[in-house]
Amino acid sequence: MPKTALILIDIQNDYFAGGLWTVPEMERAAANAARLLAKARDTGELIVHIRHEFPSEAAPFFRPGSTGAEIHASVEPLSSEKVITKDRPNSFQNTPLLDLLKGETIEAVTLCGAMSQMCVDATARAAADFDFAVTVVEDACAARCVSFEGRDIDASIVHAAFMAPLASSYGKVVQTEAYLEA
Repeated sequence: MPKTALILIDIQNDYFAGGLWTVPEMERAAANAARLLAKARDTGELIVHIRHEFPSEAAPFFRPGSTGAEIHASVEPLSSEKVITKDRPNSFQNTPLLDLLKGETIEAVTLCGAMSQMCVDATARAAADFDFAVTVVEDACAARCVSFEGRDIDASIVHAAFMAPLASSYGKVVQTEAYLEA
């Protein structure tokens, strides 16, 4: 079995009710991510929390030093767990993530978090490009509604539209129950 790291992406307060950029189904995704986190803690996997912080006070959300940019209490990191701050969708870009994973001889990554169509997608594709075996736990991820050319696209459709290509070309896409039972 390959040495695996659990990477929790942007499970931060601004995505939850009362935050500056709410994401539908974020509570469900976070609850499932918490289950993945508990298993990773029990099995001793490397755990990496990724948090996004825009470099500007004028950002629409995840403002520097704000409560909204803090990791949500449902997946609060332990002092022994790595926390990496990024300012781009790809969790590898301009961060120590790749060096950390290589230094720990990680061969596979399990991803969860938000948003499916941005940071989860960008990180999954980059991880595959770096030759990690990628698993995305889709019901531990959440997407946001988007608009394109005057059409509003529901979050569930956005989520599915991003999970499908990840599953067909970049890695495995599974649900929490199946992942925990494996």
